[in-house]
Parts: sequence; structure tokens; C-alpha cells
Amino acid sequence: MKLFIVIFFCLVYQLKYLCNSVEASFPSVLINGVEHETFPISRGDETRILREDARIPKTRRNKELPPAQYTWGGLYPRDTATREVKSLDGIWNFRLSPKDDPDKGFREEWYSAPLASSGDVIAMAVPSSYNDVTQDKDLRDHVGWAWYDTFFMTPRRWLEDGERVLVRLGSVHYSCVVYVNGVAITAHEGGHLPVLADVTLAVKPADQANLLTVAVNNVLTNETIPQGEIQYKTDETMYPPGYFIQYYDFDFFNYAGIHRPVLLYSTPQSYIDDITVVTDATGVLNFTIDYVAAAGVTDLSCSVDVFDANMSSVAHADACQGTITISNPQLWWPYLMDPKPGYLYTLRASIKAADGSLVDQYPIRVGLRALSWGATGISLNGKPLYIRGCGKHEDSDIRGKGFDPALVVKDFSLLKWLGANAFRTSHYPYAEEIMDQADAEGIMVIDESPAVNLRTFDETLASRHSEVMRELVRRDKNRPAVISWSLANEPRSYQAAATSYFANVSASTRAADGTRPLTAAINAQYDVDLAAPSLDVIWVNRYYSWYSDTGHLELVQQQVVTDLTRWYNKYNKPVGVSEYGADAVPGLHMDPAYTWSEEYQMQLFLGNFAAFDELRGSSVVFMGEMFWNFADFMTQQGTGRAGGNKKGVFTRSRQPKPTSFLVRDRYLNLASGKQSPQESCRWFKSTP
Repeated sequence: MKLFIVIFFCLVYQLKYLCNSVEASFPSVLINGVEHETFPISRGDETRILREDARIPKTRRNKELPPAQYTWGGLYPRDTATREVKSLDGIWNFRLSPKDDPDKGFREEWYSAPLASSGDVIAMAVPSSYNDVTQDKDLRDHVGWAWYDTFFMTPRRWLEDGERVLVRLGSVHYSCVVYVNGVAITAHEGGHLPVLADVTLAVKPADQANLLTVAVNNVLTNETIPQGEIQYKTDETMYPPGYFIQYYDFDFFNYAGIHRPVLLYSTPQSYIDDITVVTDATGVLNFTIDYVAAAGVTDLSCSVDVFDANMSSVAHADACQGTITISNPQLWWPYLMDPKPGYLYTLRASIKAADGSLVDQYPIRVGLRALSWGATGISLNGKPLYIRGCGKHEDSDIRGKGFDPALVVKDFSLLKWLGANAFRTSHYPYAEEIMDQADAEGIMVIDESPAVNLRTFDETLASRHSEVMRELVRRDKNRPAVISWSLANEPRSYQAAATSYFANVSASTRAADGTRPLTAAINAQYDVDLAAPSLDVIWVNRYYSWYSDTGHLELVQQQVVTDLTRWYNKYNKPVGVSEYGADAVPGLHMDPAYTWSEEYQMQLFLGNFAAFDELRGSSVVFMGEMFWNFADFMTQQGTGRAGGNKKGVFTRSRQPKPTSFLVRDRYLNLASGKQSPQESCRWFKSTP
């Protein structure tokens, strides 16, 4: 018996040795069209996490994913004398790829025929996130590929005139492949920025319908911006075989789908490709018109006309690059800094043939303003700026991150009701239609990239990050409302690699646009952060008495003042608070104030107000205050989130919480030059 036991354990040991000495085979996951193996962190771990430096492409055929046709989304489609636009928004057909067979749509070539011909489909609104429009949990929580399709007709005159035919999707999250009539036209990585596809050679004659198919993938990895991980659960006594989840640690829901308008439009074969405008406060407008000439076309010329808000001509120039001076200029001012905030001129660029005939024409809205910054703060048109604002999200019931013009109008109405003059596009570029409204309403914008909660800082990610910043700058460079580029939100900037990372991304962004200061919303402490040396102005996210010293409201003022003073003393750069706040469940009241109650949120705001006033009266160059958040928003499920993040001063349906009235009182007083509203709120403040 003893001999049998010894032999048994020897066999077990030998089997374990053999198993550990052979190459293990682990599950794979499809990420942005490429299948990758996953590896355990250590043997025995129940969770296998994708190791980016060991990704092994396997079965996905890369030739099916075409390269991007363009490095940016092009000029926003507009009807002009030479261009025409058709909306493709509406109800499309939709289907998910099975989670356990993500490559099925490619393997079965779903793009080659209408989706309805190869299986069941459901109706899907475009634009909209797909997650919340049904009662299907699997749809809400889907990870992987999703497929859309619709039909469109090409106007006969476009084809007869030999026009370029293009499809532009305002945003698809996270990556996509665009097909027309079964032909892969382009691919794009990165949500929140437009996707442009030239479909001229793929469309059918005018009397035949064209099939537009879009494959969308929402998987996030350590090489995407934002980052995430695919985690496999390998304990098959607790999880089904092959079970995995999409992990991400940013605090908003990873909505997916076609989020912004889809437009079919035409341009001439010779066309205006880009326009760059730089202005000052004296009426000087520097312009550059970039155009593409069709094969064999020469002797094109440019002209520029500028019109005021009443579309009366105020200036003209015959050049592709030059300077115009506008007499008696009406400057662009932020809301509550001038009786006419957001004043916009129209610059209409034209290219003409040698005989003077019009070839192409495109208008942009421009604001005349001069932005400067330095150790003494930020100034606009020679006047110092003080930012009164908030962080926001593109987020609403049912639509998720889908564009909704009614919601845009409502949000700007509420921003102005608050007396706000700015917001940050936390934590990704917002829809161009939102940015248009900011220009027109005089609401300043800190334009932020999708680099939220960066966890690693390698050269590959820095290169991708720089590409995203160049794409963002090219889209928004002419907007008077944009006063700063934000490179990131809450990066792990205490890591040693962050030094060179932010130096490189900052350098490439400044090369793209040196007319605005660079910043980031930092949550690292002043003595360990390594991003600030590469920035022009410093914004910090601080949640005193919420995430630290929870419940101790009496500490807010001292801690905020001490913290911001340290930042300023170290860098001698303008500093501001880009986030502060507390969750408040609507209707929850507790006196004395208690966490999650509306009273607690109000008290915390008042403590921050007092800190901001102290900083403004000190030697610190304190450039502004931005609360978190404008409205409640959805997050992934978790025990710390009751139906999403409740830090809004408005509910998700845009109804006011009591704190919104405190903010309104303060912001309007600040805008009018009166004292802060501490005295008017004395009725509420309790003595510690």
C-alpha cells in the first residue's frame, strides 16, 4: 500500500512537470479585428488578463480591414453652391456578432448583402448608442462586433457631374469598418472623432440602391485610447468556459455604436480640403486655404470673402494664403463678458478655374479674438479670464452618447442659467454640433482627448495619443470657443515613464497648434506628478471630504487652499480646479449633512467656494473653478454607484438639484463683479 501511494504521487509530480514544461494553450479574444491569445498573470490565477506585449495574431485576416483613407474627418459636410448633403440618419438594421464567435460576420461576409438576408435583425436608431434602446441585457453589456446597415440612393446629378461622393460618420465607438455594396472602403480607430469614406468608385448608378454596412467594435485594450483590458475568468467551477469581461477603470459607461450623424455628401473633383484661420483682437485675420486639384487640373486660384452676422460683406481677398483686416471689428467674447457674446463672422473660401468660373466653395464661422497666457494667467482680448464652469458628459437616457439636438439646446440653456462661461469636454471630444453651439453662445471650451485614466506610457501609446491630438486639433483649430487643449484626464502621471510621454505628446500637439495653452486634468499630488512640466496651465481634480476625509466638511477649505498653493509655488504657472464635488441622490435629505444627501453636496460646494475666494485673494494665480458634474450620468455597474454617478447638479433628465441654485448664485455674482455669495448662503451654513 505504501509503495502504491509513493508511485501515485510520483506520477502526479511527473504529470505536473510535463504540463508545466509544454507550451500552454490559452483562450483568445478578438480585438479590433485581430485575434489575440491571453496569458495568465501567474499559474493558478482565476483571471487571465491580456498581456499587450505578447499579443499573437492568429486567424483574423488583416487584408479585410482596409487602411484609413484619410488622416482626419475632413471639413464638416455643408450645403454650398458646389456641395450637397443628404442625411442618412434614421432607423437602420442591426445585429450583434455572437460574443463567443466575434469573427462570424467577417467569416460569413455579412457586408456582402443586406443583414436581413443572413439572419434576424432588429431596428436601431442612428445616431444613438445601441446599449439602452431595448430590454436586452446582452445588448447593453455586449463586448465585440456589432453590425449596422441601411440603403441610400445617389442623386443622378452627382454622378452626371462627376462629383466625389462621400460618407461621413460623426463618431463611431470604438473602431469600425465601412463597406459600400460589399466593398471595404475604410477603417477607423478611435471613438469621438469623425470617419470619412470616399465611396465614389463603389456607388451604383442613380436608379439603383446602395448598401451601406458598418461593423463596429467596442473592445478596449492597453493600446487603445481610452485603455481597457479583456479579462478571462478561468475557474470553470464558477464561470462558464471561455467567460470574459471588458474591464475599464474610467467612471462612465462604455457606450458603443454610431453616435453622431451619418451624412452622404458631394464635392467637385477639385475641392477645398482644409481652411486654417488665426485672428487677433485688432480685426486681423490670417487665413490659409488648402485645396486638392483633380488630375490634369492646373491654374486654380483662391478667394476669400468675410461676412458679418447679418451676412453683409466686410472684407475680400484674392489669395490662398494671406491676411485680411476687418474694420471696426466685433470681437468674440465669452458669455457675460460682453452684451454680444459669441459674435461670429462667416469666412467663405472659394477656388476658381482659370476662366474665373467657380470650382468649389466652403464657409466656416470664425470669431475674432486674441488668446494669451503666461505666469500671470490667461487673457482674452487683453482682459483676464476667470473660468466659471463644469465638467460634462455626452450622456442621456435611452440614447447613451447618441447626438440629440434637443438635448444640446437644453444643456446650453442650463449652462447659461447657471452663469457658466466654460465647460471641459470630459473625457473625449464632443460632437461638432455641440462645438458649433459653444462658438455661437460664447461658452468657452477646454477640448479634451479621450485619454482618460492612462495606466501605461510606452512609445506605441504615445504615438497613438499624438495621432488623436493631431486629428482633434485639425477638427477644432478654427473654433473661437476652444481656449485650451487637454491632453488627458487623471493619468497615472506619477510613473517615471510619464515624463517623456507627456513631453512627446505635448511637443507634437504644439506643433499642430501653438495658439492655445496645453493642459491636463491631474489627480496625482504635486510632489510626484510628472506631467505638469510639459503643460502651460495646470488643472487638478480634487475631492476633499468625498474620496478623502469623507464626511469631514470642515477640512475642505484648508485642504484645497494648501494643495493649490503648493502647485503654484512649485511651477509658477496658472492653476485651477477642474473637478470637485460629491454624489447626491435626488430627494435624499439629512440634517446634519451626511454623505449622499443633497445637503452634503451643498455643504461641500460651499467649502470649495470659500477656498476659491481665499485663493483668488492670495498671491496664487488661480484661473478658475469647474465643478463635477453638470448632470448625473451612467457608469458601469458597481456597489459604489447607485444607477450611475450622482455628482451632477442636475439629474440625468436635466432637473435641478438644490446645489444648482448655489452655483447659479455664485457664478452670476462672479460675472457681475460682486462678492461671492457666501453671505447670501449664510442661512444654510452650519457652524462646525
